[in-house]
Amino acid sequence: MSFNIAVAGKGGTGKTTVTGLIIRHLIGLKNGRILAVDADANMNLNEVLGIGVHQTVGQIREGLGATPAGMTKDAYINYRTQECLIEGEGYDLICMGRPEGPGCYCYANTLCKKYVDEMADNYKYVVLDNEAGMEHLSRRTTHNMNLMFAVTDSSVRGIQAAGRIRDLVGELKLKIGKIALIINRVPGELEEATKKEIEKIGLELAGVIPNDPNVYRYDLEGKATFLLPDDSPAVVAVGKIMDKYLNVEGPQK
Repeated sequence: MSFNIAVAGKGGTGKTTVTGLIIRHLIGLKNGRILAVDADANMNLNEVLGIGVHQTVGQIREGLGATPAGMTKDAYINYRTQECLIEGEGYDLICMGRPEGPGCYCYANTLCKKYVDEMADNYKYVVLDNEAGMEHLSRRTTHNMNLMFAVTDSSVRGIQAAGRIRDLVGELKLKIGKIALIINRVPGELEEATKKEIEKIGLELAGVIPNDPNVYRYDLEGKATFLLPDDSPAVVAVGKIMDKYLNVEGPQK
């Protein structure tokens, strides 16, 4: 059975960069292959990982065409979905993407979720990078997870947004074993106002990732942050966080 990790948070917090560094850490453990899922219609996990995308799940519907003779429609859709899988070193990546032209993301979301549910047990870890905000929760993209990290900056509003994610998980009764907070891009020590807000909302603090100049430089130059030096502050911080949380039990059935 796979160990499933979801990463959520509002836009602009470095959520996808954190997801990429989580994947990097898991690859380094050499415990088994990882399924990386970019469930954001505005995908960029592949850029963080430094790998190209030839097709997304969102493009399947437009290019589906007639079902070949001798195949059921479900089997054909599953075959086409598998074509979206991109093989990396130590991991596979699948991207939800978005439909070409007008239309909602529901079909792509449903296909992506179905594929991940069916294929998860073929992997040691599944790491899901959600779209920014909370819409993915109501669509139940984030479900049956051992662990969910809510990524935020160090602002009081950011901490409050993470608390709302935790609250919505409870309201929707999503099966998530543990939810913990990651505060990203911290310029020094946490401010007292931030500490008080964390205590107020009662969300477990997984760890703090310092403001890493290497991340800024790699982003500026269009380099994959997945390839940051081993001693880069963000890499070290994510490694310490993951070492604490990889034995978290899954949700109760």
